[in-house]
Amino acid sequence: MRLVAKRLAETGGDVHITIARKKRDLPPVPSPVTAGEVEARLIAMACSQPPQGHARWSLRLLEKHVALVEDIPDLDHSTIGRILKKRNCALT
Repeated sequence: MRLVAKRLAETGGDVHITIARKKRDLPPVPSPVTAGEVEARLIAMACSQPPQGHARWSLRLLEKHVALVEDIPDLDHSTIGRILKKRNCALT
């Protein structure tokens, strides 16, 4: 409430400017994965057999293996999880 009152004072009492949304300073960051081929390769990797010594794939393990593949850009484990969730793929 205090911040709204401060902004109202800064705008000279103009309510419309006070409650209006500000324009973004920076444009949104584009997704590192735009090609369907990258998603398909990632899903194929997640559906394949896990490496020796592991019972199943984890997001961190997929992140390490994606870093080793040259065709796929380096992805964070949260990005990998978002891609798999979007395509209804569960790591089991």
